[in-house]
Amino acid sequence: MADAPSRRARLPLPDTVALVLQGGGALGSYQAGVIEALGEARIGVDWVAGISIGAVNAAIFAGNPPERRCERLKAFWETVTAALPSFPIPFGDQAREMVHEWSAGMVALTGVPGFFSPRMFPPALATPGTPAALSFYDSAPLKATLDSLIDWDLVNEGPVRLSVGAVDVESGNFRYFDTTTDRIDARHVMASGALPPGLPPVEIDGRFYWDGGIVSNTPLIHVLDHQAAPMLVFQVDLFAAAADMPKTILDVVAREKEIRFSSRTRAVSNERMKLRQERQAIRKLLAKLPAELRDDPDVAALRTAADEMPVSLVHLIYRANAWEGGSRDFEFSARSMREHWLAGRAAVNETMANAELVAADIIDGKTAAFDLTHR
Repeated sequence: MADAPSRRARLPLPDTVALVLQGGGALGSYQAGVIEALGEARIGVDWVAGISIGAVNAAIFAGNPPERRCERLKAFWETVTAALPSFPIPFGDQAREMVHEWSAGMVALTGVPGFFSPRMFPPALATPGTPAALSFYDSAPLKATLDSLIDWDLVNEGPVRLSVGAVDVESGNFRYFDTTTDRIDARHVMASGALPPGLPPVEIDGRFYWDGGIVSNTPLIHVLDHQAAPMLVFQVDLFAAAADMPKTILDVVAREKEIRFSSRTRAVSNERMKLRQERQAIRKLLAKLPAELRDDPDVAALRTAADEMPVSLVHLIYRANAWEGGSRDFEFSARSMREHWLAGRAAVNETMANAELVAADIIDGKTAAFDLTHR
């Protein structure tokens, strides 16, 4: 799926490089393209955090050595799109949209190979409290797929930190499973992607978990809250906050989903970057105080509260084609998968073409956010 190599600037890398992967179902192959292009640009990632399909890609990344990551990502995405191979499509957005919606309908009827399968009977006919009564699909195929593609010992003992987010069904509390504090296996990744009512909750140590995207579709807040060194963060978002005014009812469905899944991501990003800029201003002010005030207890407390290490946040945002409607996150066709993958590669290539903007802040130790592929 690689395209022709391009001339790209090199980034000076800080102590930690983090990759933050949002949820978005079938759109997750965009993240795989980003991962492939980052590897080609020789940008080593120290920490990968994911929600939902982002957790799947993150676990495959952390659970394989660098030379096998793309091979295993391709194996996953080729497996889950195998039931809907490419076939000729007439030119025009309208025809493509019809095929797109038909493909999503087939997924709803038959499931996704290696991911989830429809239950024999509807949940209303199942025994209350059983997994069959709590979801329309069985996610057991995903466990076998993950176990075949991921070295869980490498995940938990290897050099890449992994964090995945899920929601406790009973308490409603968000929980991050992190290899610095937990031993992660397929259950944690499946829990992060157990979106109801499609998929059943996943039990971990007596508690049941659903998809982390119910609360927050981005793990950025977890990464920033546990930052221990100067950091470069690539945040890969699968839903754009800004888009054109809808023209059809299918556009309305698509736009509502974009806003719902991107709003929390945008709020977290904006709030955290604003807070960092305010703390930076406080530090500059404290540095101007006369010597006799610098040891004042109140000044010391304020200095501690404002102390933090710099972060450069680079947004890589998937922006949908005109023919992609509200079912884009469960349209698992091979054609769309390849197109999303190439779009992820292109986003990294464009970002690297403007890498001097990011590099300046990394070198100067400043906090800044970038969307270098905005259009």
